[in-house]
Amino acid sequence: MRPKILIARAIFPDVIERLSQVFEVESNQEDRVFSVTELRQKIADKDGLFITGSERLSAEVISAAPRLKAICNMAVGYNNIDVEAATGAGVMVTNTPDVLNATTADFAWALLMATARRITESEHWLRAGHWEKWTYDGLLGADIHDSTLGIIGMGRIGQAIARRSMGFDMQVIYHNRSRLSPEQEARANHARYVSKEDLLRQADHVVLVLPYSPQSHHTIGAAELALMKPSATLVNIARGGIVDDVALIAALKAHRIAAAGLDVFENEPAFHPDFLGLSNVVLTPHIGSASEPTRRAMANCAADNLIAALGGAVPPNLVNTSLRTGT
Repeated sequence: MRPKILIARAIFPDVIERLSQVFEVESNQEDRVFSVTELRQKIADKDGLFITGSERLSAEVISAAPRLKAICNMAVGYNNIDVEAATGAGVMVTNTPDVLNATTADFAWALLMATARRITESEHWLRAGHWEKWTYDGLLGADIHDSTLGIIGMGRIGQAIARRSMGFDMQVIYHNRSRLSPEQEARANHARYVSKEDLLRQADHVVLVLPYSPQSHHTIGAAELALMKPSATLVNIARGGIVDDVALIAALKAHRIAAAGLDVFENEPAFHPDFLGLSNVVLTPHIGSASEPTRRAMANCAADNLIAALGGAVPPNLVNTSLRTGT
């Protein structure tokens, strides 16, 4: 009998066909977001799960699937999964690193430039019919070139963002849980390690690329925003919850910082409605990895992990590595 899997959200049909060659597949091409009760019911007889960041695999949910051997997340982040509970149940957890580094770094730059140069605000102003003449002080933004870029979270994506700054003659400073090697710093446009507080004081543009965890919750709050330059911009392409959205809204309303670009939010897809009333914020719906080649690569990477895990091999992107050694 072939292992049973659930594909919890709609994905590319060719990936479903690929998985159907190996597994008995229940898919969700109508793309409903399951309630906790529905999810528990659907996984009760499953050996493997193919999920996205929208599914929350708590200890309660995991306990409803006694046959479960693998949870394969089509995302880099896995804060939607209780990894400790999965490990305790002997369930492998995987993610999809690396395949989205370049695309997400590209998008960080799109959001950074749109924020600094007030692209969203100027388009809305134009569409509203306000453009009647050129003025010397109309919609003045901030320069990218010759400015200081501050990156909080200097993993693969953070380093890719830093490399792209070379073309803008920027100074790069960063803060990370651990310092990069001298060789990595050199490749990342000679990035310089500083404390978080110094980064916030010095940077003209701050980009957040750190993973979410209880320790990184509200890494940027009212106190941190108060350290930033009034002319500075803040870009979050990491995860909702890393920024205190209420504090950010207050800072943007008071112009304590110039602008923000946000691809992620607390409680997404719901988000604080006060963002919609602000002109100095660029808002996108968590699309940092949303190019077709990258999303296909992510889907196939998750499929590779699932095929390996249920085929008796160690999946290439195992998160709870203690299961590899049995410790």
